[in-house]
Amino acid sequence: MSLSGCNSGGVILEIKEFQQFMSDLYGHNDRRRGATATMLWLVEEVGELAEAVRRHDTENIKEELADCFAWVGALANLYNVDLETAFLEKYPLACPTCGKNPCVCTD
Repeated sequence: MSLSGCNSGGVILEIKEFQQFMSDLYGHNDRRRGATATMLWLVEEVGELAEAVRRHDTENIKEELADCFAWVGALANLYNVDLETAFLEKYPLACPTCGKNPCVCTD
């Protein structure tokens, strides 16, 4: 799938495709920057998300969630982590604590 020149209108990415897209687009910068600096960028974006949530700014929340997702993808790529596989190992379509879907944990 080629994503060059497309916008969000109707484009659906699988997690693997998202990671490949991020690698193709920014991988050279991410490798140059390194994992520590990439992690700091992620933390900065999480802080911006927290501020948007505090203000109840739904448009900014959407933007900051996208930024956080992008930086998580960048960090995963630097460590060669397949996010889809890692997610399904941790959350095997059920709560990892109680094993139920939906979760029946009290917290």
